[in-house]
Amino acid sequence: MTPDRDCGLCPRLVAYREEYRAREPGWFNAPVPSFGELDAQLLVVGQAPGVNGANRTGRPFTGDYAGVLLYETLVKFGFAKGVYQERADDGLELVNCRITNAVRCAPPQHKVETSDKAHCNPFLQAEIAAMPKLRVILALGGISHLMTLKALGVKPAGYVFGHGAMHTPRAGLLLADSYHVSRYNTSTKRLNAAMFEKVVGDIRGYLRG
Repeated sequence: MTPDRDCGLCPRLVAYREEYRAREPGWFNAPVPSFGELDAQLLVVGQAPGVNGANRTGRPFTGDYAGVLLYETLVKFGFAKGVYQERADDGLELVNCRITNAVRCAPPQHKVETSDKAHCNPFLQAEIAAMPKLRVILALGGISHLMTLKALGVKPAGYVFGHGAMHTPRAGLLLADSYHVSRYNTSTKRLNAAMFEKVVGDIRGYLRG
């Protein structure tokens, strides 16, 4: 379910990882493991680790701007407790929530390629299969949405990505979509806190229903 620290499936990503191991030996510089318990009902799926964020700290969405909106919103709606401080040892805990990335290694320029998706998708498939109480998957961005559908063995034709869209790709499982919580999306006003909070709030309501 989790790639080996020296996973060699993607030569392009391996080369980038080795570059950063030489440049920043104190960083995590490896496939980033998921965060949270397997018995959670909510799985948040990001695209890939940021090279200066999760690739540095070893925890998804930790160490760069993307984690601020994500974790503060999860805390607000009871999916996390503590204070997010952009470091893996900040004491933040997830509650009924688990976070992973569709591609586990940081890609150059934060752009994943077709081969990266193909090689990493079995890990996402195994992750989903290992969560017995899973009821909701929150896909952050179109790539995460498509890779989640692939991991579920569902053709994407009937499930078009859109911010705030809710899909039922299989009985008892909700796939919720949101624009990615990246600095680019928030700085360009494509996504704001209210928009993201609406999606997470809808998920909270669904799980309480």
